[in-house]
Amino acid sequence: MRVLITGITGFAGSHLADYILENHPDVRLYGLVRWRSRMENILHIQEKIELFEADLKDIVSLRKSLAEIKPDRIFHLAAQSFVPFSWKCPAETFAINAIGQINLFEAILSLGLSPKIQVAGSSEEYGLVNSDEVPMREENPLRPLSPYAVSKVAQDFLAWQYFKSYGLRTVRTRGFNHTGPRRGEVFICSNFAKQIAEIEKKKREPVIFVGNLEAKRDFTDVRDTVRAYWLSLEKGEEGEVYNIGKGKTCSMKEVLDMLLSKSKVHVKVEVDSKRLRPSDVPVLLSDCTRFRKLTGWEPKIPFSQSLQDLLDYWRERV
Repeated sequence: MRVLITGITGFAGSHLADYILENHPDVRLYGLVRWRSRMENILHIQEKIELFEADLKDIVSLRKSLAEIKPDRIFHLAAQSFVPFSWKCPAETFAINAIGQINLFEAILSLGLSPKIQVAGSSEEYGLVNSDEVPMREENPLRPLSPYAVSKVAQDFLAWQYFKSYGLRTVRTRGFNHTGPRRGEVFICSNFAKQIAEIEKKKREPVIFVGNLEAKRDFTDVRDTVRAYWLSLEKGEEGEVYNIGKGKTCSMKEVLDMLLSKSKVHVKVEVDSKRLRPSDVPVLLSDCTRFRKLTGWEPKIPFSQSLQDLLDYWRERV
């Protein structure tokens, strides 16, 4: 089987590559990279995968790569995934996420390929959720509250539209928050962990800068999440959409407290106005009944372990 991961150098993409190489030795694994892609997440597996240079915003490069790879499955994870950046650069976010996906789909169609495709959506698509709509089911209305979330809704609906219009074999997932080692430092759990690691090594003052600590999120370990991604194409129904999450929430304050409990530093906590969003989603809590019944998937890694691994990751790097 020939499997392609877009965004293979990223957080989830690199963990998905690890999972496939460890558990599916019959797979020939490919990844798309850009000339400026940071490679540190896949250095340990680079000799086991085949990389092709292509950019989602350049359909010619996509067509050339796909023509050579001829994938049986595609995990489409490449995206501009940092919500605050989308407020600063909404057009760029939309170009990468929505227009980039159109380019990918059109390249597939032009070559007459028929891979099964996972489109990695986001719980941010749900956006403004009423109290009687929690936990979120796939049938919930989508009321996105950021340019990033709007771009992911566009990806979601494009995957549905191309399935209905052209028979493209898409499966949509709406992943709730996931974390673990290799998470980019701009994301909240990773940012807290990095600040703590720097304070431990006396590379910064004992002050943790935070944004909105009241927001509640449904966190799953990335290694459980990518296992769910694999199952979405193994057992998922084409054209369908599936929530992927743990079904429990933690507030950002609880996340910070858990990380601090794993360290001996004593810190002061200060709100940084630059970390506050123009609008924020108060709670994201998943109902994953549909996916769990279909696949039997269950998260295995406790959140405490995810945070420990993340903190240790930063301890090795700061």
